[in-house]
Formats: sequence, C-alpha cells, structure tokens
Amino acid sequence: MRNLTKCSDIEANSRRPIPALLTTLLVGLLAACGGGSDAPAPPPAAVSTACEAPSGTSTVVVGSGLPGDPALPEPSSGFRLGIQPVLAKNYMVVTANPLATKAGCDVLRAGGSAADAAVAVQMVLGLVEPQSSGIGGGAFVVHYDAATKTVQTYDGRETAPAAATEDYLRWISDTQQTAPLPNARRSGRSIGTPGTVRVLEMLHGDHGSQPWAGLFDSGIQLATDGFSISGRMADAISGARVDLLQDADAVAYFLNPDLSPRTLGTTIRNPDYAATLQAIASQGATAFYTGPVAQDIVDEIARTAVGPAATPTLSLTPGLTTLADMSGYEARRRDPVCIDYRAYKVCGMGPPSSGAIAVSQSLGILENYALNAFGPTNIDLYGGKPSVLGVHLVSEAQRLAYADRNRYVADTDFVPLPGNGVSSMLDKDYLRSRANLIRFDSSLGVAQPGTFPGAMAMGQSAQEGKGTSHVSIVDAQGNVVSMTTTIESGMGAFRFVRGFLLNNELTDFSSAPSDANGPIANRVQPLKRPRSSMAPTLVFKRATDGSIDSLLMATGSPGGANIIQYVTKTVVGVVDWGLDAQQATALPNFGSSNSATTGIGGEHPNIDATSGGGQDALVLGLRALGHTVSVNAQSSGVSTILRIRQDGKDLLQGGADPRREGLVLGDGER
Repeated sequence: MRNLTKCSDIEANSRRPIPALLTTLLVGLLAACGGGSDAPAPPPAAVSTACEAPSGTSTVVVGSGLPGDPALPEPSSGFRLGIQPVLAKNYMVVTANPLATKAGCDVLRAGGSAADAAVAVQMVLGLVEPQSSGIGGGAFVVHYDAATKTVQTYDGRETAPAAATEDYLRWISDTQQTAPLPNARRSGRSIGTPGTVRVLEMLHGDHGSQPWAGLFDSGIQLATDGFSISGRMADAISGARVDLLQDADAVAYFLNPDLSPRTLGTTIRNPDYAATLQAIASQGATAFYTGPVAQDIVDEIARTAVGPAATPTLSLTPGLTTLADMSGYEARRRDPVCIDYRAYKVCGMGPPSSGAIAVSQSLGILENYALNAFGPTNIDLYGGKPSVLGVHLVSEAQRLAYADRNRYVADTDFVPLPGNGVSSMLDKDYLRSRANLIRFDSSLGVAQPGTFPGAMAMGQSAQEGKGTSHVSIVDAQGNVVSMTTTIESGMGAFRFVRGFLLNNELTDFSSAPSDANGPIANRVQPLKRPRSSMAPTLVFKRATDGSIDSLLMATGSPGGANIIQYVTKTVVGVVDWGLDAQQATALPNFGSSNSATTGIGGEHPNIDATSGGGQDALVLGLRALGHTVSVNAQSSGVSTILRIRQDGKDLLQGGADPRREGLVLGDGER
C-alpha cells in the first residue's frame, strides 16, 4: 500500500482493500486533519497560592521544613505518583527543583519580569542541582515580549578556546597523537568557555525590570545558610565519587572526610559560591569573565595534576583556554526558528542548537497526518497509554529529522546549513517528501538524510551528554522565558572552582573532523560553539494573517539528544491529543534518534517493562511493525506552562515532570 501523507488522499484510499492492521489507521485518517482531541476532562488542578505549594487542603511555604514541604529531601525515584496540574491567575514558574522554583516565584510576586526570575532561578539551580546546570556552563533562552508579540532567542552556548584545533579532543597535539588523559571528558580539553552568566546579563539588560543585584539574594542566602541535599544530587555525588577524587576542591565539597559521598538530607553550605554570586551581583558579568574568578577557571582548565585523594594516574591533559578566551566571550541574540503547525506557531532555538530545527521538522512531517486520531487511550493523570500507530508515526518522523540533524546542523557561524538554510530545511514541500518515506506497515529503521541542491558531501555525528535542566516562566505582564541550561554530562568535567562545577560541553563536538562521507559539520574549530539538542520551545495560537496571536504553551526538557523527542511528545500531547500541562509532561516518553531502536520509557506506570516489555501491548505492537524496542528508563525533565480558558477565566496551568524533583508555583487561582 502506498503511503498516505495528504488529507485529500484519505477517502480514495479508504475504499481499497487493506490489511487488517491498517483498518484502525484509515478510520482515524478519515477524521479531520487537524489538532484537538476528545480526551476525557482532565483531573482537577491543584491550587497554588502566592508562591506556596499545595499540601492536602492547604498550602505550605517551600523551604519551611514543615510537613508537605516539597523541598524536604526524598530518595531519587524513577517516577513520582499523584502530581496534579497547578493553576495560577497571572504568573507561574516551573523548574526542576523546589527551591529554584520558589526563588523565581518570589521575584515574580515582587513585580519582576520573566527575565528577572530566570536569573534568580539559575543562581539557585547552580547550587541545589549542580550536577545539571550552573554558572560554569551554558544556556539557551527563548523570550516572548507580550507587548510587542515578538520572540527573541539568546545564545549562551560555550565556545572552544582560540587555540583549539580540529583534533583538540582526538589527541594531545600534532606531535603527540594519543588521546587526552585520562580521556577527553576528564581532561581539560572538554571544558568550554562558560556562557550562562553573560547570556543572563544580556537577557536582563533587554527585558529585566528589577535591579540585577537583588536577583542573587536567594542563591546567596541558600549558599550561606545551607540547604539539604536532594535525592538526585545525592545520587549524582555517589555515582561520580571516583571521578570527583581527581579534584581536591570537589572532594572537599561533595565528599565526607573519609571520602564517602555526602548523602541524602545532609545540610551543605557553599561559602565560595556565595562569594562568587556576590561578586557578580555587585560587578556584573565582568566579575566572572575577568579578574580572580576567570583566572581560577583558566588555571583549573590548565591543571595537569590529579587531586591527592585520587588513585595515582598519568597527569591530566590540560585545556588551552586563556584569560583572553574568557574576557572575549560574547552571548548572542539569534533569530528564532519557527514553523506553522496546524493552527499554531512553534518557535525555538536555532543553531548552534539543533533542537528547534529537529522539533520543527518532526512536526512538519507529522502535519501530513490526522495525528489526533491516534492519541493515547485510558487517559489518566499520567497521560494514558500511547497508541501503537501514534508512536510509530512520531518515531518515524523523528528518524527523518535526526538524519538531517546529524549531517547538516552545527554552529552556522562556521558551517552553513544546506540550501537556503532554515527555510530549506523547514520547507513544507520538502517535509512532505520526507513524510512520503514513512510506511504504515514497517519502520524505516535507520533513515537517510535528505538532499539539498548544492549541498556538499558531509559526514555525521550524533553524540551528546545529559547534564541539563529546563525552566519555564510566565510573568504577570504575559512575558515568557523558556530556558534550557546545562553543564553537559552529569557533574560536567568533575572540576570544581569557586563553588561551582565546570562543564564538559566540548565533548558535544565530534572528536573526529571527518569521516568517509566528508568533513563533519560539528567538528571542533577555534571559538566555535558545539552543537546542542536543547530545545526551549514556545507555542502560539496563530492569527488569521499568520502572525502570533497569543501564547499557548512554554515547554522544554533536559535529556541530551533525546530532548528533541521529549519536546515533540509534549507539543503533540497538547496540540494533537488534547492533554493538559501535567498529562502532556508526564506522558510516556517515546521516540527514536535515528537508530534501529525505538525507546519507550519503562519508568512510566503505564508501561509494563518486565521481560523487556514482552507483556506490553504497545511494545508488542511496535515490534510487529519492525521496531527494535528498548524499555530502558528515560530521565526527562519537562517543565510546561499552558495558557487555558476555564470557567470563563484565563488561567495558567503548569506541569512538572514526575521523573525529576520539579515543582510548579504561581500566584494561585483563587
């Protein structure tokens, strides 16, 4: 049977003899080719009042230590049960940690903007979730200005040093062609010039309304007074213990005197971090990029000796970052990447992130199907059970998008996109031609990248780490921030300087500059930014003239290269399947990064991961279509805010990923 990608083809094909497996598909395709769903009404939302967290029939102040306080440390678990969507009237914050959410909400309650809250949130995240993000890493920000209805994206991605070569991660030098020691990540070669502080200063300069210095108060207070180690931080310390031993400062902070890892619930203080924040608060980003802080960062990257507690090894290969690299770092304003999807406009971060291009390509391919006919069944608080054909179509679209990502997308300041750039890669006719490659009776397995006139032969690269966090914020004026922030892999480069960890972001580059197909777009080059999959995303209702009408949602997630899958799933969950913010966020993770394997998040309560998924109807259905299915747990961290109409009122509705420690706070619905 030929592929059905045009709504106009559906009725004619429905009259032809078809295999039984496809009957359900065609019945659904005869439905309207658009978004929406007849999903059951969502469960009642929890009520958040004045930046307090719901607790039974009342609320509790986050960080108070009282019963019901979501900041009380609990063991890290695969999936938290019972999380309800949260409603608010005017403003809302969703982050991966309750203390960070509280810091951002307090800023909004005091009249601050979404940009102000983003600064406060990041300074707390770098303290309470140091394994995932911080001022030693980078960030991408998508900002919506409600007054002008404009979207601006901000690039705070780390950069390679000016002295880097294409073989910077592959071997020590041109004359010593052996791998960096002890490996690329743990050497100084993995550390890029951090961008988070500079990009937040730029964002605040454009859209801040509160004084810069005051936005650091929560981070400084928590670092000075101490906080309790959460389950995820405790697990990260334990898992990285051996690698942390190479750094004396990391040992002193993360480990006990007997070198055992600090554990869940331990109160920990970080006066060095407090001092660093105080300097940035009073002097601006210059205090980070010049002077003693910058010198210590450069010295740490250049360090060759392992810490005294480490098992003796060969000396560390130093990185080549200089004070000039630090002082010369620039955050950049970039044009957003947007695509029209059904009645909506989806906008995100372009290169050096591949996130928005891959999410947009996935959606542009899926737009050719009546995807609303293949939504989850048995919809509950956790999003229900995805359908076989729904997962099949989304995964196949992602295979095609990742194929293009892996070949073509990199820092466009160095390597241009094929054809006419973003417009060629998101062209509706091109995406329709890609959709025509999808079969309904079998998986593509591994898709090939598309071709563009005049594109040079190029190699491919796909790797990426997962030490990342996501923040979604809406302020009382309707301005929005969707920010994904990272130090790359968990615990970054295991290097601890002045109270924060340094990133290992440069290992997002391809270590080889070329392969048999040609030069690799994402190869290392001096001052280049490594490709990312971070996909902070905003979705808007479209006006009749195609322009932005109003906000529908803000979302994003950590998860390395899988971020593209998590964000696509969440957008589809809302637009096509009618899920609320919490259901779409909690929905089982699924998709493919263009290998033969399709992942189904086995941590989800609606997935039976026993015996490798051998008893799960979704897994069995996908395998019948030729998918190789993995049910390994997936640690997404989606943070979602929707603008909804309920009982005659315009409200904000928030969802926090039950796979992490996230929390939604706002100004309450009452």
